[in-house]
Amino acid sequence: MSCLNICSKSLLSLLLGSMFLALFPGSVQCAALTPLELAQKLQTRYEETKTMTADFKQSTSVPMSSRKRIGAGKVVISKPGRIRWDYQTPERQVLISDGKKVSMYFADSAQMMVQPVSQYINSDVTYAFFVGTGNIVRDFKVLPPERQEDAGQKAIKLVPRTAHPQVDYLHAWIDDSFMVRRLEIVDHFGSITNLVFENIKRNEKVSSDVFVFTPPLGTEIIEQ
Repeated sequence: MSCLNICSKSLLSLLLGSMFLALFPGSVQCAALTPLELAQKLQTRYEETKTMTADFKQSTSVPMSSRKRIGAGKVVISKPGRIRWDYQTPERQVLISDGKKVSMYFADSAQMMVQPVSQYINSDVTYAFFVGTGNIVRDFKVLPPERQEDAGQKAIKLVPRTAHPQVDYLHAWIDDSFMVRRLEIVDHFGSITNLVFENIKRNEKVSSDVFVFTPPLGTEIIEQ
């Protein structure tokens, strides 16, 4: 299985992104807030977000290698419990959770892996946030960033309070509108996955049909 496939399962990713991808109303600017205050405001806005769609770009770099693995696609979230990540490049991949099962389809290998949500959640540090049961301050230590802050954006570092087998820590870059424009996930081996979100829409109607996926004829179904 390719590194992109692995990253897809651990992120899909991934990601924590959905809880941050929204404007938080108010006059206080990011620069005036501590990392903990930023996390608290992001959590509040996340709780108000019932649906979200966005385009994403993903890049993954591995230690001792100059090659980056690139991916892009669309993410759709509908609370509680439903997520769909569509990787359109470099090859088709689809991850769907209907709240009970998680299905991961890989076009290049013509396989789809299916497992219960209760099993999948142990391999994805961010899944609880997507389905609406996570809390940044409760589940993560919120720290000052170790990465350079981009112009007009503030960053925070998030370390899982309970040791995670795949994720060491995360960084989130937040602009003055309290939108996360970039999410970085670092694993225990030093691999870094970056997600950049664009064209974000929240609390718009999402059809339940989005979370139904029938793989092409001939796909091998692997129940885990």
